[in-house]
Amino acid sequence: MLSECPLSKGKYVFRPIRAVVALLSVIGLIVVAGCESSPTAGRAPSSVASSSAAGGAGNFPVTVKHAFGSTTIEKKPERVVTWGFGSTDAALALGVVPVAMPEQTYGVDKSGVLPWVKQKLTRMGAKTPTLLSNPSGSNEVPMEEIAKAAPDVILANYSGITAKQYATLSKIAPTVAYPDQPWATPWRDVVRTVGTVLGEEPKTEQLLAGIDRQVEQKAAAHPQFKGKTVAAVWDTGDSFYVYKKRDPRVAFLTDLGMVSAPSVDKLAPDDDNFYYTLSYEQVSKLRSDVLLVYADDQKQADAFLDKSYAKSMQQVRADHVATVVGPEFVAAVSPPTALSLTWGIDGYLKALDKAVS
Repeated sequence: MLSECPLSKGKYVFRPIRAVVALLSVIGLIVVAGCESSPTAGRAPSSVASSSAAGGAGNFPVTVKHAFGSTTIEKKPERVVTWGFGSTDAALALGVVPVAMPEQTYGVDKSGVLPWVKQKLTRMGAKTPTLLSNPSGSNEVPMEEIAKAAPDVILANYSGITAKQYATLSKIAPTVAYPDQPWATPWRDVVRTVGTVLGEEPKTEQLLAGIDRQVEQKAAAHPQFKGKTVAAVWDTGDSFYVYKKRDPRVAFLTDLGMVSAPSVDKLAPDDDNFYYTLSYEQVSKLRSDVLLVYADDQKQADAFLDKSYAKSMQQVRADHVATVVGPEFVAAVSPPTALSLTWGIDGYLKALDKAVS
């Protein structure tokens, strides 16, 4: 399994976003999560194994299954530490301020806090949690800093922690890892698992239902998206990344009515990764109605479109390219979260609308 999210040369997913693609603006969206084309509100999170009572919020203990086994939380946590991406946002959206969260280096100002997280903290009248060292390009976990925060639980359900790191974290506090593959947990599952661990299940379903309504309304307002095939890519100049339909960013597009292009699967290697690299000699084989391109800045986006291999692509020649530019916007959907999902969705839809038209 990958321990890092190859956003861009080994950078973590959120910040890195780059490679991983990310996206755009919009935020959000991405729905994704699950790689399902329709909302999944109402379904119990697959990673939650059992609770001490059937039904009802805050029934403890709860046991959560994940890639490294299972974790039991005996009582409602009071000191929550988050690691990776998305779990911080989910906790805040449910009214819980972590005692410590990872510092971000992509899509942020000097504060190290993503704009939608900063906005939520301000609205809650809460101070910024302790920021955990999270250097770009590294998969190191600041064990001593996390231990110093004295957590009741550690939420790393969208992260790239290794089995060894999980074992160390578990000695500090009960730790919830990702269900299966690193950096691939559907955003809805991230939210549901966090809600279960925090004893906020009813509030979690209300939160998801509200987000789903917004996404459904946006999709209904753009019927031209329905059935259009899409390929989401990122060209760093050194590598050409293609995102599979299992990736949350692509899943979000299916929530809007679009379809992952068959060529994406046809060209993909047989592995469990959520992305793959394509040689520049083969990019013309990646055919779709819309090409969604992620870029750190307009210069990078323009450089891609000016390359001969880009001009060999049918989508570029037909001007059916949606460009998602800028660290903030890319970070908002790489992957989407309970807070970033609706943060910049209108800009995202505008880019797609232009490409479809």
